[in-house]
Amino acid sequence: MDTVKTVFKFMLASTLIVGGVLVAGTVMAAKGIDGLGDKLQAKLHG
Repeated sequence: MDTVKTVFKFMLASTLIVGGVLVAGTVMAAKGIDGLGDKLQAKLHG
């Protein structure tokens, strides 16, 4: 039973870490796209 608990804890921790990395990557990508959009808008509107 202890092995099952250990595996479950490892799976939970891994899921939280991977989820955090995905969220952080999404936020960073959105900020990058937003920055590019601002530069494009500045070029278009002089």
